[in-house]
Amino acid sequence: MLVWLFEEWMALDIALFGFITFRTIMAALTAMVVSMIIGPYFIRHMTERQYGQPIRELGPDSHQAKAGTPTMGGAMILIALVVATLLWSDLGNRYVWTVLFVTLAFGGIGFLDDYRKLKYRDSRGLSARWKYLLQSLAALAVALFLYYTADVPANTQLFVPFFKDVAIPLGLGFVVLTYFVIVGSSNAVNLTDGLDGLAIMPAVFVAAGLGIFAYASGNTIFSNYLGMPFVPGVGELAIFCAALAGAGLGFLWFNTYPAQVFMGDIGALSVGAALGLIAVAVRQEIVFVVMAGIFVIETLSVILQVASFKLTGKRIFRMAPIHHHFELKGWPEPKVIVRFWIISVILVLVGLATMKIR
Repeated sequence: MLVWLFEEWMALDIALFGFITFRTIMAALTAMVVSMIIGPYFIRHMTERQYGQPIRELGPDSHQAKAGTPTMGGAMILIALVVATLLWSDLGNRYVWTVLFVTLAFGGIGFLDDYRKLKYRDSRGLSARWKYLLQSLAALAVALFLYYTADVPANTQLFVPFFKDVAIPLGLGFVVLTYFVIVGSSNAVNLTDGLDGLAIMPAVFVAAGLGIFAYASGNTIFSNYLGMPFVPGVGELAIFCAALAGAGLGFLWFNTYPAQVFMGDIGALSVGAALGLIAVAVRQEIVFVVMAGIFVIETLSVILQVASFKLTGKRIFRMAPIHHHFELKGWPEPKVIVRFWIISVILVLVGLATMKIR
């Protein structure tokens, strides 16, 4: 928006605005500042109206003390993210509008879930059937849009890490893959969001990693040098990734242990869906599974726990998702959080290493 404002409306040609790197930095700073400015007002508003998080009875006993902490803090992330993206990105780019649509659509689903939890004082929120249906509709709409607007073969091919020339044409399978990546990522982040700051920091790391992939994939020189698929226009997503990382860090200022505000489904579902879509857009779905390994592990722990209990009547973990398992083993909450952050950094670095190992 600022590029258009200065060049078209004010007839000024500011060269800096032509560089994605500059706009990426500014987007991160803008989102962080916006998030930190609105944070105190948002928390005060939610506290005055007693919009506190209901704590599920099946969770660890130590979490009952968190009941009443303001929730829906993901709205802070969304506001900061959208403002920064609209200000610093090229609004003529289809990827920018696609990722904004997914983010806001899943944020809307999360809002409905959080609203029902607050209104009825019930930690279950929106029924799983309705939540999954709405997620499916949004994800399928985006998957079909990307499929029918694909302008180069790379848009719908599956690229395998470590190989320069392995590109598998997916055809309509691209729609299926995109659907599962978006919905799966959204719910995986939501499952991880169980401790103060546990989900948002890995999301920041993954967003930063995907931003690097977006910049390289959208640049003919870098993509050719690194043996990566060149995807025209996808470089603008680096700005969105930076805005997401900045908004996440601004939110973490208030969400760090002990949290003053929880992210809620409005934040977890939208952030997860956005990360999944970006991974699809930059054609790095397999690498995304590695970089988002914390979210994958949390999800697998739930799947394994449920399957084991139904098949054998026994539990693998003391409680799922797995972060609760370590809590019940006696790890203090901050130790669980920071160690998961460290693992997330390692996994993102492993994912980035695949850029060169091809």
